[in-house]
Amino acid sequence: MLPKFSVLHANISTGCPADFVDAILRLGAARVSAYVCFTNVHMLVEAERNPEFGQILNAAAVAVPDGSPVAAAVRWCGGPAQERVAGMDLLPALLREAAEREQSVYFYGTTPEVLRAMVARARREVPELRIAGVHAPPFRPLTAAEDAAEVAAINAADPDLLFVALGCPRQETWMAAHQGRIGACMLGVGQAFPVYAGLEPRLPVWARRLWLEWAYRLWQEPRRLGRRYLSTNARFVYLMARRSLENLAGQLPALA
Repeated sequence: MLPKFSVLHANISTGCPADFVDAILRLGAARVSAYVCFTNVHMLVEAERNPEFGQILNAAAVAVPDGSPVAAAVRWCGGPAQERVAGMDLLPALLREAAEREQSVYFYGTTPEVLRAMVARARREVPELRIAGVHAPPFRPLTAAEDAAEVAAINAADPDLLFVALGCPRQETWMAAHQGRIGACMLGVGQAFPVYAGLEPRLPVWARRLWLEWAYRLWQEPRRLGRRYLSTNARFVYLMARRSLENLAGQLPALA
């Protein structure tokens, strides 16, 4: 499995995009009931605020450095130089490689419209990909009976990879709660679904390199994301600054 390095209260996996694709497909081939988190700043801050969520994140088989600040923080916290590995980029790569390795996939979450568009693109671009099933659950907590029925349906479809898009932190909590119950490698890819479906555009590469995706999403959904981004981004900067000062203080005796 990929090596991990501690960033604040989370252990982040490291490697190049091809390493992540291979590690995830290996989990799928082994039919391990495991899950993969695509870690951004919001999740790092949530892990610091909520120890229970921190445990969920650290129990992931793979914690992908999805956000550019998260990738940079790996190096700031003493790990290797790490590039961002975005879920929006890894999803199509995983589908292509799954087809190559004859693994099947299941799409769970978002809306029927998004799922139809995803399936249409996948069948157009990766016609040999085996899509075991799709399902858009209701936007409310499921009853125990409903949840059991959905688990049974997923397991009957028997996918190797289960892509989950329920939003953070709901999808991470859902995957952790279903580890051991669903016989597939689960991946919490969130916003990658509508982007892959072609229903939401992505920023140009130059803007992503300047870490501006958060600003673009804020422009799209100011009421929903405004308070979250203000609090989490400020908290992340504070936590990283405090970590840097603690590291500097620890080095002072040695320098003296």
